[in-house]
Amino acid sequence: MARPAPPTETGPAGPSGPPPPGDTPPGDSAPRPPGRLGLVGWLRWAWRLLTTMRVALILLFLLALAAVPGSFLPQRGVSPSDVAAYYADNPELAALLDTLWLFDVYSAPWFAAIYLLLFTSLVGCVVPRAAKHWRDMRARPPAAPARLDRMPYSASFSTGASPAEVLDRAQEVLRGFRTDRTDGSVAAEKGYLRETGNVVFHIAMLGLLAAVAAGSLFGYRGNILLTEGDGFANTVASYDAYYPGSQVRPGDLQPFSFTLDGFDAAFIDEGPRTGQPVDFTVETSFRTRPEAPEERYTLRVNQPLDVDGARVYLVNHGYAPEFRVTDGNGDVVLDQAVPFIPPQAGAFFGEGVIKVPDARPEQLSFLGAFYPSAEESAEAPGQLGSASPEDANPMVALQPYRGDLGLDSGEPQSVYELPTERLEPLGEQLTLAPGDSVELPDGTGTITFTGYREWAAFQITSDPGRVPALVSAVLITAGLVLTLTVRRRRYWVRAETGPDGRTLVRVGGLTKTENGAAAAEFHDLTTTLRDRLAGGSASRPNGE
Repeated sequence: MARPAPPTETGPAGPSGPPPPGDTPPGDSAPRPPGRLGLVGWLRWAWRLLTTMRVALILLFLLALAAVPGSFLPQRGVSPSDVAAYYADNPELAALLDTLWLFDVYSAPWFAAIYLLLFTSLVGCVVPRAAKHWRDMRARPPAAPARLDRMPYSASFSTGASPAEVLDRAQEVLRGFRTDRTDGSVAAEKGYLRETGNVVFHIAMLGLLAAVAAGSLFGYRGNILLTEGDGFANTVASYDAYYPGSQVRPGDLQPFSFTLDGFDAAFIDEGPRTGQPVDFTVETSFRTRPEAPEERYTLRVNQPLDVDGARVYLVNHGYAPEFRVTDGNGDVVLDQAVPFIPPQAGAFFGEGVIKVPDARPEQLSFLGAFYPSAEESAEAPGQLGSASPEDANPMVALQPYRGDLGLDSGEPQSVYELPTERLEPLGEQLTLAPGDSVELPDGTGTITFTGYREWAAFQITSDPGRVPALVSAVLITAGLVLTLTVRRRRYWVRAETGPDGRTLVRVGGLTKTENGAAAAEFHDLTTTLRDRLAGGSASRPNGE
């Protein structure tokens, strides 16, 4: 038997044949609203327009477009300090962007509106489509058309077998298909997994949107910075920055606590990547609740601590020099570690502020930099730099100030910023190694660099939608694979007694995806049926 001629582009079948199988439900294009509609009519038209697949795709594109500003503009929910810096650099532009919610893109009303419209549109598209697919799967395959020779794939041959035997053999050959036998024909259908995958894909997309919404409503995120030996209890007051979902209350936080027992960092010592981190290891002890026994956990960058659904991630690291400050009256007014923060990613040194509001007769403050591997800067001779983030030669450079720090004014003030414009410099810059002590000018006091500890910054997140989002993503992938790989097709076999007394067999095929695989399958089915009839004694199909 010769392979059937390649399929030609055809429209829907005429009155004698069924429409070709498809994956798009009727009504995919928006209907035109007739004139003089009442309120109910307009609402019905708007609903039908919203629930078309075309509008769903437009809304999906708009959602992706709306998220673009959040990728290149600083967001308050992620880094409020970057937003403040943007305001300082571009005050007029920042005010305009803030009016448009571009520093809070994912909390903006217009973003929520697109999100809700997309969700509603998908529900309106998917639910009817899933119901129709369920009915189609339970329905009988469509009866054979009267003119199988009009199908994209068709063949005919004659055989000495009876019509009943032909149909019996056709059902055997079409095993694996959903078949339905009527008088004189067998109808077979296969490939419903294609539409199943399509439905699963869209339902999983709904699940992903719902999971993201659940995380936004019922989840929370916060940032903390701890030095070695310090602890944290999961309460709102303990966070340096806290961003709760709209439905999260302070009492909803998991009652865990943990302590930063030790920090170990490994860096590359030589080559062009000198100073790049290799591994960060954080030793912690934690309790799931105050009365629970203490447990230990080694936390790394990609191995967060998970406690009752809340995850503790390591996000940054640095050094916290320890200082002891004595004021002009001889009283120790500060004795603690002060975190120094790298000014930018990849910097080998940290900058920090020391505020001593209890010093007398005048308040003291220091603006400084900590160099873990201090050496003279090649770019600026006479100034310090750091050759590596490892603590090979720790030194600190401090510029002392005196004057009112403004802490009693009631205005909020960052611990990492110093209002130097209203302070008086107190002598020259100081350079100290661990153990060094320097007397300040005019008998204002003494500062001692007693040592240093390491600090680590953590982000704590609780997202109840995380697991559903993962499951939805897996289902989206599985549904897409089914949609792209499974072919929907229908085949029919008719058998009737011809004028010569032999049985005339007609075979027709219709497939949604017309390619070489479809033609090859039809050829194999037809030749297999012919060969099983009369032990291969049947005449050859037309075309051979």
